[in-house]
Amino acid sequence: MDTLERPTATAFRWDDIQTDHPIALLGRQMITGEQALVAKVQLTKGCDVHTHTHISEQIAVVLSGYVRWKIGTEGTADWREVEMRGGEVMWLPANVPHGIVALEDTVIIDILSPPGKMGIDHQGAH
Repeated sequence: MDTLERPTATAFRWDDIQTDHPIALLGRQMITGEQALVAKVQLTKGCDVHTHTHISEQIAVVLSGYVRWKIGTEGTADWREVEMRGGEVMWLPANVPHGIVALEDTVIIDILSPPGKMGIDHQGAH
């Protein structure tokens, strides 16, 4: 009988995951699965993630701190800003323009599905 190779459950500790710094004032740790990516993102006050889009749906759980989301295209009817604090969650459908500014030191858990590049991975191109 053939045995199919199947993924196995894996446990992780945030303390064991390397932190990268794709832009100034931001540290990120990531775990990538087959159909989702989860990232622990630490933004230092003043961090500005430029407005961007990606094909992944995103759920951002603000664990602590205070941020201002920039949603939509500035200068259009869909543009808005939303301020959030620890204990709140933002859902961003795929391809919705968005950015974020840290008004205080902030920790966010981002979940992207399907897994892919995050907006900060392209910010250097701006």
